[in-house]
Amino acid sequence: MPVREDQPRTGVCLRHAPVADKSMNEKKLDVVFLWHMHQPDYRDHDSGEFLLPWVYLHGLKDYTDMAAHLERHPSIRAVVNFVPVLLDQIEDYVAQLDAGSLRDPLLRMLVREHHDDLTQEERHWLLTTCFTGNHMRILAPYPRYQRLFELCRLSRDEAGFGVSYLSGRYFADLVTWYHLAWTGETERRRIPLLAELMSKGEGFTLDDRRRLLGYIGDTLRNLIPRYRALAERGQIELSTTPHTHPIGPLLIDFACAREAMPDVVLPLGRGYPGGRMRAAAQLSAAIDSHRRRFGAPPGGLWPAEGAVSAPFLQLVAAQGVKWTASSETVLLNSLKRHGAHPPPRNEYLYRPWRLPEAGGLTLFFRDERLSDLIGFEYSKWHGRDAARHFVDELDKIREAAPPGQTPVVSVILDGENAWEYYPYNAYYFFDDLYSLLAAREGIRCTTFAGRLAEDQNDVGTLPALVAGSWVYGTLSTWIGDPDKNRAWELLCAAKQSYDLVSASRRLDEGAAAAAQAQLAVCEGSDWFWWFGDYNPPATVASFDRLFRRNLARLYRLMQLPAPPQVDMPISQGHGSPESGGTMRRAAE
Repeated sequence: MPVREDQPRTGVCLRHAPVADKSMNEKKLDVVFLWHMHQPDYRDHDSGEFLLPWVYLHGLKDYTDMAAHLERHPSIRAVVNFVPVLLDQIEDYVAQLDAGSLRDPLLRMLVREHHDDLTQEERHWLLTTCFTGNHMRILAPYPRYQRLFELCRLSRDEAGFGVSYLSGRYFADLVTWYHLAWTGETERRRIPLLAELMSKGEGFTLDDRRRLLGYIGDTLRNLIPRYRALAERGQIELSTTPHTHPIGPLLIDFACAREAMPDVVLPLGRGYPGGRMRAAAQLSAAIDSHRRRFGAPPGGLWPAEGAVSAPFLQLVAAQGVKWTASSETVLLNSLKRHGAHPPPRNEYLYRPWRLPEAGGLTLFFRDERLSDLIGFEYSKWHGRDAARHFVDELDKIREAAPPGQTPVVSVILDGENAWEYYPYNAYYFFDDLYSLLAAREGIRCTTFAGRLAEDQNDVGTLPALVAGSWVYGTLSTWIGDPDKNRAWELLCAAKQSYDLVSASRRLDEGAAAAAQAQLAVCEGSDWFWWFGDYNPPATVASFDRLFRRNLARLYRLMQLPAPPQVDMPISQGHGSPESGGTMRRAAE
């Protein structure tokens, strides 16, 4: 096993670290971690093929590790948010692995019997695919994997013929190492097969690769049951998101983007046709998905990208959901809009709120600084220093709380994308953080449902809500850029056709259901996220193709010809740093 890169700098045992003095213990603080698990739909629904492998790779590495961290620290409570379209795809992978009929080309390549007869196109695809990820953390720690990368660099030439000199054994080792590198750190310490293969390092046989595929199947098969078990014993609260992760406020009304950005340029047209009904349908589908998988409807909902507006929250409340959440700047914008000057941060951020027009729905707002420290900064720190700094920051909030109040600090971020930038997939960071929190007097990890069950008194009232998201407090990441607007215009045109076909009733029940499901896929937020010249061109082009491919299939299901614009790339290299596309998501 490699030496820990961030070993303790002192001999102090973490579990016996000095406890805060008595004066600090007089006040209490609740902290709620919400880990948001999301991937868009990567499937070609005509063939069933997965076009990108990120669902199962994040399942092997991140969803597995995040469950294991909680299992090792049973006193820690958290909220885990699963987007239904992610769960759909996990279950799809399990079904194909159970049936022995692989519909992911990378998995098929893993257990391909011979790699000597690869085409030139397949060779280039493997060399492009199997070196993605953070090289410092995922590739460089493994000398045999790093050597494969160096051989790849040496073989490349302008014409691309150099890769012909790479043997079939090279590609068998490459695809094996890529999967080994995307396993969870907790699993490498638990599963003998992973240690065996990583020690072997090269010359992986077909039997080796088949055993690795068997491990992948077991891991994905156990993912949802592991989280369900954590919920059943009360350690986590499971929440949901509208089914395919659409930006609900924009489905309802493009103009809501002007609440935070008065001068934003909107797409042509009056808005997304029938958007309120579509937002309601996405919410209803998510509630049904959660009930089917976990035995009860969710108590809470994290909106896609924390994007909220007053009309959207009315729909959320109508579903019987008890709480939802967004981000600090959304709250601040709302308070500024309807007050001369907001109170000090510690007096408004660390409490729940209600919006009268959204009934009894309770809103929580994420601490952007603490959430972003975990998401972007702590990966550069020594793990224990980062954990101690985080807990010290919580102590400062606790001490600054008004007398008689127990602040609730909402820490909300992706549960998957940040960890590849940490040493050992953040294993030591989480071990230190959860251990420190479990030992700290006066600080309690809880859930949003747990907090609401105990305290309904300290709830603020928002006179109104300014629409926005967890990226800059605006909706600029999904609308306003010329390419983003063009994508919306194509979707609006498809929805108009969908409405006409639905009204005509010329599709039979099965075809109508397939068209509706495909429309939901096209409404996902990720297609709009990636447009803009501040994102990597190759990634933009990939998501551009996926979005237009989904639109083309929608037209086929409606038995209509697709407009010629669907065949033309949307991205024209427009955009501005203001839109914020690279803030959170590394290439998925």
